[in-house]
Amino acid sequence: MIRFLCSAKTKNSFPVTQQEIVFVGRSNVGKSSLLNALYQQKLAYTGKTPGKTRLINFFDIHGKYTAVDVPGYGYARRSDKELIEFGQMMDDYFSRKDKIKLVVMIVDSRIGFTADDLDMLEYLKDSELPYVIVANKIDKLSNNQLAKNKKEFFQEQDNIIYVSCLKKTNIDLLEKAICSYLEVD
Repeated sequence: MIRFLCSAKTKNSFPVTQQEIVFVGRSNVGKSSLLNALYQQKLAYTGKTPGKTRLINFFDIHGKYTAVDVPGYGYARRSDKELIEFGQMMDDYFSRKDKIKLVVMIVDSRIGFTADDLDMLEYLKDSELPYVIVANKIDKLSNNQLAKNKKEFFQEQDNIIYVSCLKKTNIDLLEKAICSYLEVD
């Protein structure tokens, strides 16, 4: 059974968990759609307006691990105060490194890595957090364009999964990647 645990903003309100898979990506990259496709139910709100997720959302996945949906980064329509609060919230969350088994970093297959994506990638490497990159929205590209983008944007990455949430392409590969990082009792 999959169930919502809580939405949290401060470390005092984060739930007690054993192992977490965290989903990160810039606003409007399809993070909510990916969560919904992966878990085959509507966990996260999807909409046309970016920046809807403002809190960190925790979901219990069959009692095996916790999926963590963090707000998208790079969204410009936030006040300076909100950006500072967001930064503190993310620092608090990522200070729980011992709980994080894998970071699923979602990028748009149509545009490759943005400056914000590269900053996140550098942060993950510096923090020595295990991660996998999901190039989302491949259904919006022709086969030729996808091949070109793989070569142009993602050639240097060896831990990348190309996904379409709409067509459920390679969702099973992502699920297998996640499972390979979990500690099984």
